Amino acid sequence: MTNVVLKLSVRDLVHADLASCGWAGSDHHLAGVAKQLERARTGEVDYLAVCPANDIPVAKGGVDYQVKDGVGTVWQLAVHPALRSCGIGTFLVEAAELRIRARGLRQAELAVEENNPRARALYERLGYVAYDRRPESWDEQAPDGSSRRYETICTLMRKELA
Repeated sequence: MTNVVLKLSVRDLVHADLASCGWAGSDHHLAGVAKQLERARTGEVDYLAVCPANDIPVAKGGVDYQVKDGVGTVWQLAVHPALRSCGIGTFLVEAAELRIRARGLRQAELAVEENNPRARALYERLGYVAYDRRPESWDEQAPDGSSRRYETICTLMRKELA
């Protein structure tokens, strides 16, 4: 067995990246990410890309500073499916936490779908603690291209940042 080592870096996601982020979601989702990039220009959010040496994103995610006073809300995290369980999600969450700390904030929060135990296990391993649960819903693109409402239950988790 050969180990492959990727040198990763984190930078701001930019509009030009969206063309190579089809693995992260539908065209509808990526259009929503494009709207978030507009908010990033005003400082309301940070939107990050994790990239290997070729500078093409293999993971992405945001931090929204407008959801709750004094808190960085981590959201829309995604890692390329072929690269999951390689430590990239940990790298991304830690980068998001650095951005939150850089703003002088000491608390990170996120919501994880209850049907996603792998992600929840990652967040718990990184020190996030569940404190509530709530229904969530959003519009998503169906396989036939139409729009439909997706409904789920999320566990809300938080972490005190040192």
